[in-house]
Amino acid sequence: MANHTATITSQSTVELLSQLGDAVRLRMIRVLEQEELAVGELVRVLQIPQSSGSRHLRVLADGGWLFKRTSGPAAYYRVVLDDLPIQLRAIWVTLRDQLGDDPNLREDDRRLQAVLGERMADSEGFFGRVAGEWDDLRNDMFGRVFTDNSLLGFLNPTWHVADLGCGTGNATELMSPWVERVSAVDRSPEMLEAAKERLRERGQDSKNVDFLTGELTDLPLETGSIDVAACVLVLHHVDEHIDALKEMKRVLRTSNNGGMLLVVDMCGHDRIEYRHTMGHVHLGFSEEERIEMFKEADFTNVRVNKLRPDVGASGPSLFAAVAHI
Repeated sequence: MANHTATITSQSTVELLSQLGDAVRLRMIRVLEQEELAVGELVRVLQIPQSSGSRHLRVLADGGWLFKRTSGPAAYYRVVLDDLPIQLRAIWVTLRDQLGDDPNLREDDRRLQAVLGERMADSEGFFGRVAGEWDDLRNDMFGRVFTDNSLLGFLNPTWHVADLGCGTGNATELMSPWVERVSAVDRSPEMLEAAKERLRERGQDSKNVDFLTGELTDLPLETGSIDVAACVLVLHHVDEHIDALKEMKRVLRTSNNGGMLLVVDMCGHDRIEYRHTMGHVHLGFSEEERIEMFKEADFTNVRVNKLRPDVGASGPSLFAAVAHI
């Protein structure tokens, strides 16, 4: 049975407002009004340290904003609007209505759904509880990435693939065993050396990989020479990203089995510090920008999907776009 964590006495409005005078606590109440969560789940949704989450929960619990339920060693928290004292309810409803359409709140909602999805898989899964444990057992035995890696077997073995802005070679490493040839392109010779070393460390034959220095706006590839190209977490670094997309289109081969470009990048966000700390030119790409940039580059049949967020990740949400020439 749920027990209220504090008894409301003669707290002043100023005291109550001070308890909500932190953006994290506002987000916390907003999320907990939607779903009952354990502390571990809540900090993953909000992307904050567990110690910070516990501290903020203590402030809200002492103020009487939360209801707490225990189940074995676990504690679950929830905001039940109808059961809040009138004074607290009025303050929260007023503040909540002023939050507006904040990108950070939308990200909280997406991570909340991801956490709930994991909870559902764990609780219902394969043969009831056994299936909930099956994923953990399988991960312990085989790791977490074997399914993703094995699905690369769907790649056409005759393809010449380009990894554009290859960096340290993550995509090149994954694709090269499955296709005829990979052209790994990056502007930085140091990155290309790191990509070569990556394949060597993994004992992977790189005879079918060409490491090429070049800009995305001036690719060192012949026109119509590439079946499929991938550009993973690079486009936000490019000032003239439309020109880069046009250049990618130039090198793609027109065929029934190829002529595709995969772009993975960040959804629009407001983390301005990325411009200074990581050299980002664009703060991700909004839904409208994603549609418009492929249109301007004259791609057809563009499919865009937001990727399910990894609740353990600290960055913005990602999208994947597949475009045909």
